[in-house]
Amino acid sequence: MAAAKPSSADDRYNGKFMSGLVYAAVAYVRSPVGIFVEELRRDLHPAHTHADAHLTILPPRPLCGMEQPAIDLITQLCQSASPFEVTMGDVETFIPLTPTVFLRVARAAYRMRELHDKLNCGGLAFDEPWPYMPHLTVAKMDHADEARKVLGIARQRWQDYTGSREVRIESLTFVKGTGERWLDLAEVRLGEGALK
Repeated sequence: MAAAKPSSADDRYNGKFMSGLVYAAVAYVRSPVGIFVEELRRDLHPAHTHADAHLTILPPRPLCGMEQPAIDLITQLCQSASPFEVTMGDVETFIPLTPTVFLRVARAAYRMRELHDKLNCGGLAFDEPWPYMPHLTVAKMDHADEARKVLGIARQRWQDYTGSREVRIESLTFVKGTGERWLDLAEVRLGEGALK
């Protein structure tokens, strides 16, 4: 029987997904749901606890142009977007596309899609490799078999969770990073300057 080949950074999903500097727009989840996800992530995948719980509005992408005009564009576009709430649904996975375990947005996902479509323009425009799916990442594993293992645990823990499943989105944070480490560049509040 042949020995199993050890993993290398080259054959891990997270080791090859993004190369180079990319940008994204996220809504940090500071509610009980966010605390739950961060604690669950620490238990399921301690190597990847560096990212705060967040809902991604614009998935990672290269930037067409300079950072400040992109921040100005997000600020301008968010002025006409009102804050809103979403409700988290079931625990699911993106296997076979990616070894990611996530909470699906069950109610008001259309609001996230509308905001995504609104922001995916100008210097922020990007032809994304997958259709946009509103979700809250629980764990981004390195291999599909690892994701399958944690899926059942995450489902049971979510079933046992008794806190609120609501998440209010009042602001977005424009971030940059290499896929593993992220730096906040600017926070933009939804509806600032918008007509009531």
